[in-house]
Amino acid sequence: MTTVLAYESNAIVELMEVRPVDRDEAWLKDALQQAIMVEIATIGPYASAMWSIKEGSGPVYDTIRRVIFDEMSHMGLVCNMLTTIGGSPILADPNVAPKYEYPLPGGVRPELTVFLEGLSKDSVEMFSEIERPDHPVAEFETFTSIGAFYTAVEEAFEAHQHLIRGTRQLAYSMTHHGQGNDILPLDSIERVRGAIEVIKEQGEGTSASPENPFPGKEGELAHFYAFRELFHGRKLVKVSESPDMWDFTGDEVPFPPAHPMGRVPRGGWVNGGENAPGPEVQQALDLFNREFSSMLRALEKAWQTDDPNAAKAEVGKAVGHMFQMGPKARALMERELPDGSGRTYGPEFLYVEGP
Repeated sequence: MTTVLAYESNAIVELMEVRPVDRDEAWLKDALQQAIMVEIATIGPYASAMWSIKEGSGPVYDTIRRVIFDEMSHMGLVCNMLTTIGGSPILADPNVAPKYEYPLPGGVRPELTVFLEGLSKDSVEMFSEIERPDHPVAEFETFTSIGAFYTAVEEAFEAHQHLIRGTRQLAYSMTHHGQGNDILPLDSIERVRGAIEVIKEQGEGTSASPENPFPGKEGELAHFYAFRELFHGRKLVKVSESPDMWDFTGDEVPFPPAHPMGRVPRGGWVNGGENAPGPEVQQALDLFNREFSSMLRALEKAWQTDDPNAAKAEVGKAVGHMFQMGPKARALMERELPDGSGRTYGPEFLYVEGP
């Protein structure tokens, strides 16, 4: 099958409905493109919350920052999975760029609306829902997860190991952000397995433990549980053994002071009614959107070139654009909305065409 590329679709649902025996090369390429779109979709919400923290430091800031770098690493690993079987990631395209307030791409979690807002109970609840595993060790609801989709991808790789060619593989060191965060060439089934293990277990933990098996420091939690700590305002601690049981009854995890960034309307602030931006705010929004779009274009070019040095240079450009996005986002958060709510503008993460 070949999926029509569109952020608003049920492509992942349709891919999961294909019988395992029929999941061929085209299926795998489509699935990996969808996985790339899911990984990128998380960056905007997480970064908006992080940038809203006034001090730009502290435990909560560090937790969100760590997750963002993990997600960027995951996106890079999935791009390597796609190119190793002869595909080309598409990132810089209005049809596949993230959209907010919308569900995640592909219909993977249709009941979950992903939005852009400052740090709040609502935003961290949404973050943990994005990362929720099928069987949490500290909460007992069950949902279809992104991890289940990656399991299907891994099974397809196992069935079609001959497709792994090692083409256009980008290597980029991110060890300083934690174990397993390096973007590595995926030229064997063993390396593909390892990459999928990192992606799943950094996000969801293992079936036996909420801890991240690939941490930046000892005791670091997988993304889902780190976000649940922020939601509950308490550290997750082991409360019993044999079997291990965990609960959010540890030390307090207070929210830091944050700019009260308002929720971005679907399609951007231009659709915000009385909060539609004037010329000065619109200029600031445009500056951010151009930086974000340039980041996506640089990342796409990195996986299109056969020259490893050129690829690394494009990733460097993308990282540069991301670091430029932070000050532009914070400048927006200094501007109050006209509606008198006391809330502020914030970044839209809209894709705009450019060179």
